[in-house]
Amino acid sequence: MEWTEIDRPDGREWEREDGYAVIRLRQTARGDWAVIFDRLEQAPEGQRYERVEEDNEDAALSRVEAFKQ
Repeated sequence: MEWTEIDRPDGREWEREDGYAVIRLRQTARGDWAVIFDRLEQAPEGQRYERVEEDNEDAALSRVEAFKQ
């Protein structure tokens, strides 16, 4: 499924084309990178929420790509 990237003042966001899932990426106050995957209950795969922190932006972007799968 396709994802559309949206620039946000406090980070980046990707929305799935069906509108049922969003991935958010932002840098925390500690300097880590938080990646949040949020999928609605109405999605064919069901609801899911997961938040992880990575040490650097490259690792966080890899996590974003994994969530897209």
